[in-house]
Amino acid sequence: MSDTTRHIKHNALRPETIAAHTLKSTDEATGAVAPPLYTSSTYARDQSYTPKLRENYVRNGNPTLWQAEQTIAALEQGEEALLFASGMAAITTLLETVPQGGHVAAPDVMYYGTRDWLKRLEAKGRITLTLFDAVKPEALAGAVQKGKTDLLWIETPLNPTWDVIDIAAAAKTAHAAGAILAVDATASAAVTTQPLLLGADIVFHSATKYLNGHSDVLAGALITRKLDQRWQEIGMLRTKIGAPLAPFESWLLIRGLRTLFVRYRQASQNALALARHFEKHPKIERALYPGLASHRGHDIARRQMTDGFGGMLSLLVKGGATDAVRVCTRLKVIVPATSLGGVESLAEHRKTVEGPASPVPDNLIRLSIGIEHVDDLIADIEQALG
Repeated sequence: MSDTTRHIKHNALRPETIAAHTLKSTDEATGAVAPPLYTSSTYARDQSYTPKLRENYVRNGNPTLWQAEQTIAALEQGEEALLFASGMAAITTLLETVPQGGHVAAPDVMYYGTRDWLKRLEAKGRITLTLFDAVKPEALAGAVQKGKTDLLWIETPLNPTWDVIDIAAAAKTAHAAGAILAVDATASAAVTTQPLLLGADIVFHSATKYLNGHSDVLAGALITRKLDQRWQEIGMLRTKIGAPLAPFESWLLIRGLRTLFVRYRQASQNALALARHFEKHPKIERALYPGLASHRGHDIARRQMTDGFGGMLSLLVKGGATDAVRVCTRLKVIVPATSLGGVESLAEHRKTVEGPASPVPDNLIRLSIGIEHVDDLIADIEQALG
């Protein structure tokens, strides 16, 4: 981090303050309140030919990147964070640390990009893979093989059913088998869930989503509980592959982090109101949202989601795929688009996006609820259903 910048001592501050200041107060050199953007790809050495910064080339890091990483690490209460050019870049880098033939256990329903990549590695003989039904705790325990499993990967809440996995229990299972636990917390963010404090070893975020929150950045993040050999390998691979997040995207991410808490809380309030409204709707088969008492993961969610249940909601429309797609195309306020965590609400027919091999129900619409007035969102879905 640049010596010209004064740091806030964040250990005594609440997370909302850490996010709003992104760990820094004003820039000492200029007095700028908004964090500066360092675009240089290379940095000069001093008269003794020593780098003035801890790194001297952007593939190794950059002051703007470091500020974003340090803020995210502080929010997750991790030892360190690494940012990547995309979520999949972060995931594939982590999976590269699994030894040849190593065993990975993961849910059968989750973000399809991760599932497809795991199946690809299995088909190439790179790993062995067990996919389990995350709704059944005994299935998770049965999928982890003592002395063989290297990585237990979980998502919570699970995309797009928003089922909830008990992180503390999963950590105990993984560690008893000699494995590490990695948690995709994209849908919950550090606002409401902190997997590292519940026993996870690594947390993953598609930082494109809630951490940035403005639908204009592609980024991924890994945060570690301890600086071990595996973490050092992840950092080395990121440099060798050339996958760190670029300075401008890092700066946009910093901008997004400053409003993370207010955005997430508003989206959570809106999503809960929508879920309650449509839970008993005559044209909706079921509303899937962990904040509903009727949701099968609600009790676990109440324990580990301490500040709202997030903005992600799925609706099972009565009928089939054609009926669900028709609802998406009739929406006027909610945008029919892929992604989540932005300030604007989005809807997608998930089966179309994932393809015919997807385990997602044909009639499922995934909604990413934004920060608009909730009455406008309810009215929009009502007219689309009508």
